[in-house]
Amino acid sequence: MRDTPPAARARYEELLRAMPPERKLEAAMRLSQAVRELALAGLRESFPQADEHELKVRLTVRLYGREAASRLFGAVPEGAR
Repeated sequence: MRDTPPAARARYEELLRAMPPERKLEAAMRLSQAVRELALAGLRESFPQADEHELKVRLTVRLYGREAASRLFGAVPEGAR
């Protein structure tokens, strides 16, 4: 879906190209952190009874897959996706 006007998108891309590499990395890291926080907020809402460990496991499943979560934590809650 493209809801951004072409002129605004072009300006955004121009600003990105002008950014020094370290600023691009910083922006990417902030976006990544924001995605993690949003995913965790969604998990907290969906599983209000879950403790912090369970939320961490569920977040790992969501971000990296069930196999990675199993290797890191062992048990993975049923239905975690």
